[in-house]
Amino acid sequence: MAISTRTTSRKPSATRTGTRQTAEERREQVLEAATHEFANRGYHAASTAAIAERAGISQPYIYALFPNKQELFLAAQSRMMDHLRQAFIEAAQGIEDPEERLKAMGLAYRPLIEAHPDELLLQMQGHATARDPEIGPAVARAFRTLYDDVLRVSGVSPEEVSSFFACGMLINVATALGLPELVEPMLEWEHAVA
Repeated sequence: MAISTRTTSRKPSATRTGTRQTAEERREQVLEAATHEFANRGYHAASTAAIAERAGISQPYIYALFPNKQELFLAAQSRMMDHLRQAFIEAAQGIEDPEERLKAMGLAYRPLIEAHPDELLLQMQGHATARDPEIGPAVARAFRTLYDDVLRVSGVSPEEVSSFFACGMLINVATALGLPELVEPMLEWEHAVA
């Protein structure tokens, strides 16, 4: 068996100084790498080899954590939706007025997408898989659950929640395309409701 002398630019395999990562830390590291690769390349073009290299692990180790690329994509999608849901719910806590709860949820969105731009792009890549019979239904369920959670937590009408998400989608597209001026005249970030 030949031994490769090729070097790679892998990331360090430990997050804590001098200690091995726990399985959960390694899983999180892989999900972070997968989020970046899927966000920037899409589901079909992203490779588990690139994800493994970005995570600083061997490609076979990905399959010890996730049975296949599809499950890895869905896990990254789920993680992103959990971050979004958590940000919305935390923003609404302690606010009595339903409209103010919804506004607080909207105000929580900008810092989230600024801090995690790959999650914004991953969200859009998830929507792009809608016609994939293996992935689309899971992404649709997650989106519907987020919609229902915003409806429940905010306490506003379905029409207001639909407007909230419509405005959010415009923000997503304008942000992803680097065209924030498209939403600025209509919506100042500091006064956003989506």
